[in-house]
Amino acid sequence: MKRLSLLLSVVAVITFSAFTASKSSVWTNDAAHSQLFFTVTHLGINDVSGTFDDFTVNVESTKPDFSDAVFNLTAKSSSINTRVEARNNHLKSADFFDVEKYPELTFKSTAIKKVEENKYKLTGDLTIHGVTKSVTVDLLYRGQTTNPMSSKLTTSFQIDGTIKRSDFEVGGKFPELIISDEVRIVANGEFVQPE
Repeated sequence: MKRLSLLLSVVAVITFSAFTASKSSVWTNDAAHSQLFFTVTHLGINDVSGTFDDFTVNVESTKPDFSDAVFNLTAKSSSINTRVEARNNHLKSADFFDVEKYPELTFKSTAIKKVEENKYKLTGDLTIHGVTKSVTVDLLYRGQTTNPMSSKLTTSFQIDGTIKRSDFEVGGKFPELIISDEVRIVANGEFVQPE
């Protein structure tokens, strides 16, 4: 009887440990400490940057190093901000993002590959202007700490990559001589677990 009780206890511990190890953790970006921005080259000689100010990102992972992480991003296209109102309005028009017809940009990761410690290649489906393409970007896991102001465990990631606006049919009226086809995208984010 004692052996049976011991055996059942061991099985229960192993089962619980396996369940705990595979349990997903969900993290959501802290909007006050996260930024999504882009850079294009203007007239072939100068870089001009802007941001999308209204976006959310969820990260789900079962591993402490986030090597199996899944990222989902949604940004409001109307939140584009280049610090110049006339330019913002033009970018919101049908010449570029056509925000009334396509109110959101999304990214849903499909694969993650570790290249070295804390550095990954993140692949996913990016949808802009109603067009979806698979893209691969660099992902840097910047670590974890407890925020002394909120006492919340906080983790951080940086994404850096380049896409072509022509792939997403954005700004087709404007040649590379005026606006570069290549657009650099950088996202910096702090993430906490929802309460």
